[in-house]
Amino acid sequence: MVNSAINKKAYYNYEILEKLEAGIVLAGNEVKSIRAGKLNISQAFVRIIRGEATIHNMEIQHYEHINSFRLEPTRTRKLLLKKSEISKLTGKIQEKGLTLVPLKVYITRQYVKVQLGLGKGKKTADKRDSIKKRDLDREMGRNFKFR
Repeated sequence: MVNSAINKKAYYNYEILEKLEAGIVLAGNEVKSIRAGKLNISQAFVRIIRGEATIHNMEIQHYEHINSFRLEPTRTRKLLLKKSEISKLTGKIQEKGLTLVPLKVYITRQYVKVQLGLGKGKKTADKRDSIKKRDLDREMGRNFKFR
């Protein structure tokens, strides 16, 4: 039973500058599916339209024990943010060309939360640099382990 999903592609494709937490509006069977670990956020993205933040392409698979109330797995879901947070994010997105990306979906007490990252897209060279840095860190860790 997995209580969180992490978007590893977001850290590879974007340089995350700021993180924030948001609630999400879900149906009851979607919460059960998330508790069972049946979700995918690797293709998900966030848009702010008419003062409301929504998450698109977040796939929550059907809960297998319910057959009467089925929703579309990749439907658009509303995020719960304060108006001041939404206006601040809107300004940053329009001014600096940043993007809102879901980083993680997790459960705290009975609530499902989404960790959003305000990120700047990486160029191909930056991606190569991050791969080189990761490999060097891994190699250094191996060397220190054997000493």
